[in-house]
Amino acid sequence: MKAMILAAGRGKRMGRLTDNTPKPLLMAGGKALIVHQIERLCAAGFTDIVINLGYLGSQIAETLGTGRDFGVEIAYSIEPETGLETGGGVFQALPLLGEAPFLLVSADVYSHFPLHRINEQTLASQDDVHLVLTDAPLFPANFGLAGGRVIAKPSYTFAGISVVHPRLFTQASSGVYPIAPLFKAAINAGRASGALYTGIWHNVGNPRQLAALDAALKNDVGQACD
Repeated sequence: MKAMILAAGRGKRMGRLTDNTPKPLLMAGGKALIVHQIERLCAAGFTDIVINLGYLGSQIAETLGTGRDFGVEIAYSIEPETGLETGGGVFQALPLLGEAPFLLVSADVYSHFPLHRINEQTLASQDDVHLVLTDAPLFPANFGLAGGRVIAKPSYTFAGISVVHPRLFTQASSGVYPIAPLFKAAINAGRASGALYTGIWHNVGNPRQLAALDAALKNDVGQACD
């Protein structure tokens, strides 16, 4: 299964930290946020990775290269400097992702979610998406769960980890738009499964959250891929 890392955003809430550095290259625990993500993907067996690039994206490509130094193979989906948002970005990358379901993660999310448990069978035959939710009181609740199905009632926070079938975009087109409305359409149609994750999870959206992750990672040895 391929994986896609969302890495094209501006990261405005980071303030001056992203004036000259793209958010995925901000450091925590001695490594760039996106490097932590790549290492965890590789350790879980995801070695074919697509990364979308927007704001200062050339810096990310120069840092990661082909991915071979990290034990993976990286393909880049190049967007305008202003980006295409999450939905438009994934839609543009579909030719690189193929026709099978793929893992979709955010570059600014760090967690110990067991990615190795994600496989082709994660999605039931009728499902368009599988969402990982987490119990994070400090973050807005997005969706709920009932018997392994995602429901519209907001009880948990979307963890920034999902498995997406390309048919989620059947009615979509190129443009600038978020992916959340597509998730909600799948939920309303009964084609969204989900799971609750209650372990270590950081959503790095501002300098305070970056500092908190940096402090936490001082005691984390990481999962570098051999």
